[in-house]
Amino acid sequence: MKKLVFFISLALIFVLPALAAEEAGLIKVSRGMVSIERSGQKTAASAGMTVFVGDKIITGDDGSVGITLKDNTLLSAGPLSTIVLNQFAFNSSTLTGAIEASIKRGTLSVVSGKIAKNSPDAVKFHTPAAILGLRGTEFVIDAGSGEEK
Repeated sequence: MKKLVFFISLALIFVLPALAAEEAGLIKVSRGMVSIERSGQKTAASAGMTVFVGDKIITGDDGSVGITLKDNTLLSAGPLSTIVLNQFAFNSSTLTGAIEASIKRGTLSVVSGKIAKNSPDAVKFHTPAAILGLRGTEFVIDAGSGEEK
């Protein structure tokens, strides 16, 4: 019985953090200084790393990053950019879901994926000055170089 309790406890230690945040996609390309801030920890980002809901992706003055979300949405951030993935949900059977991201500063290029093609109203990008709804398949957002808020 003690062994069973030990193994269940051990499993919960490793499984619960993974359940806390939804896996949204992968970093496909990372150049220069790029980091991910997650749960108060800042980590250098590299190709192949998983991106989760709630992650803050930050590029330095020489940084750029390309992210592919699970619905095949492509996000490309340029230098001095800060992006937060606020919400991502995708049902691969029905091709429905939702994407919500905040661009605090810098630039973000977006090529929409399956969610936007099926439910354009379910995709929103926030900037310091506006909330953008999706009405096309490709677009670029320039949130300026102001202070991150």
